[in-house]
Amino acid sequence: MATKSSAKPTAPGPKPDIPPAAMTTSSLITGLHTVPARHNGHTPAPRPTMAERQARARALREQVPLISHAFWAESSDRPDPISLLEAQATVRQPHLIPIRHARMRVSPFAFFRGSDIMMADDLSHTPISGLTAQLCGDCHLSNFGLYASPERDLLFDINDFDETIPGPWEWDVKRLAASFHVAGRNNGFSEVACRDAVLTAVRSYRIHMAEYALMRDIDIWYARVTADDLRELFAKKRIQKSIQKMLGKARRRDHLQAFAKLTEMVNGQRIIANDPPFVMRVTEEQLGFQIDAIYNSYAQTLRGAQRNVFERYHVVDIALKVVGVGSVGTWCYIVLLIGRDADDPLLIQIKQAGDSVLQPYLPRCAFEHQGERVVWGQELMQANSDIFLGWITGPVSGREFYLRQLRDMKGAAEVEALTPSEMNVYADACGWALARAHARSGDEVQIAAYLGNSNTFDLAIAIFAEAYANQTERDYRTMLAAIKSGRIVAATEGVS
Repeated sequence: MATKSSAKPTAPGPKPDIPPAAMTTSSLITGLHTVPARHNGHTPAPRPTMAERQARARALREQVPLISHAFWAESSDRPDPISLLEAQATVRQPHLIPIRHARMRVSPFAFFRGSDIMMADDLSHTPISGLTAQLCGDCHLSNFGLYASPERDLLFDINDFDETIPGPWEWDVKRLAASFHVAGRNNGFSEVACRDAVLTAVRSYRIHMAEYALMRDIDIWYARVTADDLRELFAKKRIQKSIQKMLGKARRRDHLQAFAKLTEMVNGQRIIANDPPFVMRVTEEQLGFQIDAIYNSYAQTLRGAQRNVFERYHVVDIALKVVGVGSVGTWCYIVLLIGRDADDPLLIQIKQAGDSVLQPYLPRCAFEHQGERVVWGQELMQANSDIFLGWITGPVSGREFYLRQLRDMKGAAEVEALTPSEMNVYADACGWALARAHARSGDEVQIAAYLGNSNTFDLAIAIFAEAYANQTERDYRTMLAAIKSGRIVAATEGVS
């Protein structure tokens, strides 16, 4: 549990005056290693000393006080959330947009998951520390979970990187914290329980960042949050049963389970099972190009050894698949491949990659190809990543995609089923995993020095999270009104 304080800070009033250097996003990337270095034949300048980095961070804390991060207030010129959703819909498959709205309509938490574009704009108007890291970009508790490393160990980490981009580290922390408050309310928890989960997540982030600040760079790179680490966290609360259930489910959710669930035998041939509109097989004629074109293009983005493994497989079938909440309507395919024989399947997901929702508020990303941006961000932030991560450009559409295995021992908490104690432990794990990801890509020494040793930042973010949970509920009611009025359509089967 987070450290208690006898003096509870009150929410700040007007937005604090932040020096231009701390608020200008064009200066955020300077001096940090969040963008791939382009070799120019010169030896890189030595990094500042630990003391110099700590001194700079403390100076930033004077300019942008920790308590200023509690700030949230809806401005009079804040964009209409429905208009933002409508703008996103213009570049998606129109017949699937009603499914997206239907999934967001389920609860304020479901709406929160699908409205990252709204929070991206909101975060751009909050105080900025001036320190950056590679961001998840859509950092909510359902985007954390278990997966198998190439060594077949179960790891706990961030598992969604569609919106990844270098930016202010605190934006990920604020979205994660708000997600716990919204999810807690959704589960019927008291405000105290919701606040406790937020405080635990932020405290975990702060404490682990301080630990990473004392580690060698290479040790940070090797650091992982393992299944055993999760067992230990849950054991402290004496709720081992829930973690054993989650670990067992993750181990069962492998590519063979996905293969059995998503395919069927027809005339002696294994094909992807149709389930319109959620899974729809497509032919090369419907695609408008030869499968070999994307197969070969994708293979060239894999490392040599991984490419050698992948090229042992051949394509059998391909289908469009509806995924997630926020991603509904984007182009997403699953490809069935077979290796040695019918008992050696491989399922690859091809997922559309557009600009990060945070891109309009940050310096232009270094990657021209958005699929490569996603792959780079995932490999930078995750402890171990899928060996089949790669990217392609659609031969006809010109759309950009990234590719990965569809499922590899993936598991996550059933958020709606969590008790307050379980959510508290899950918050601890998420804060830890996020700190590790940011320490790999940002300056862990400066972030730790900026946060300091007190719980001031924890309490500030708890205030922010509660205020933003209120904002999310207001926006959710706005969406329900838009559905009722007919402005937007919500339908579980899509619209032809």
